[in-house]
Amino acid sequence: MSVRIREMTLADCDRVAEIRIGGWRSAYRGLIPQSYLDGLSVEADAERRRAHLSHSDGIVVNLVAEGSGGQLVGWACHGPYREGEALTGDAELYAIYVHPDQVGRGAGRSLLAESVARCSAAGHGRLLLWVLKDNDRARRFYERAGFSADGAEEPFEVDGVAVPEVRYARPLAR
Repeated sequence: MSVRIREMTLADCDRVAEIRIGGWRSAYRGLIPQSYLDGLSVEADAERRRAHLSHSDGIVVNLVAEGSGGQLVGWACHGPYREGEALTGDAELYAIYVHPDQVGRGAGRSLLAESVARCSAAGHGRLLLWVLKDNDRARRFYERAGFSADGAEEPFEVDGVAVPEVRYARPLAR
């Protein structure tokens, strides 16, 4: 599939919310309590996306992937890596989601490649991300793209269920 990567606009928020919530429900089924996934709201998420984008200072970059015909099929978001309240010289991939019907067709790889390229161009030394420890599919995706687990782990809890995350890192060319 041929995709075009571009920066997200306010007009994209509804579709990005559909992609994000659909991605959560698909990717995290069996990893996160189903009651939590069932309670996710596309409308509420779209409002959060609009608020984030409207008040953006440009530090966080939101990208979308358009498939042939202009339909949005994916979304990624990256920015500075946060170590507590402090920003570091590294970058972080905060999120990447592809519509469940489009997984495996190249949109995720294209979004990730664009985030890597932009973070490299911005002079960051590494691109870091957090992934659910038991999300084997996502972990393989990142490993194929040159990321590796760096040993850091974070506790994460959803509706009282522990779903720990592991950190992945990839050095960037400056």
